[in-house]
Amino acid sequence: MDDDIARLYAERGAANIRPRFTKPLIRLSRRGPMTIRELAEALELTHSAMSQTVAALRKEGFVTTEPGPDARTRAVVLTERAERIIPFLEAEWLATEAAVAELESEVPYSLSQVVADLTSALERKPFRERIEDRISDMDLPVDPST
Repeated sequence: MDDDIARLYAERGAANIRPRFTKPLIRLSRRGPMTIRELAEALELTHSAMSQTVAALRKEGFVTTEPGPDARTRAVVLTERAERIIPFLEAEWLATEAAVAELESEVPYSLSQVVADLTSALERKPFRERIEDRISDMDLPVDPST
């Protein structure tokens, strides 16, 4: 689905936009400048993940950073380039939500519920741990790195 969204962006002249940029850009357009921490908390992401996203947004020219409310922080600010693309991103977001609802009506279970259930299961036991358990069940050489 993300690949299709990225393809849509490219076809509409927004090739430098990635799906992970949409929520932060829309949030900044609605709330104004925010610190990375504020943005991460608002979008329920880790500070590290948001910091990486902001760095990518800055590299693509969609945001800049300015001195924040205190000497230790920086505020993330939309550029004019980002402000011009916000209406398209908001329309795409609404269209994507409608498309997901349409998909959910075509299958006997909710995609949103599947994601929620998988998230809960992975919180109980991370995917890496599940893989490690399966590997330990296999008869492997003592040290494959030697």
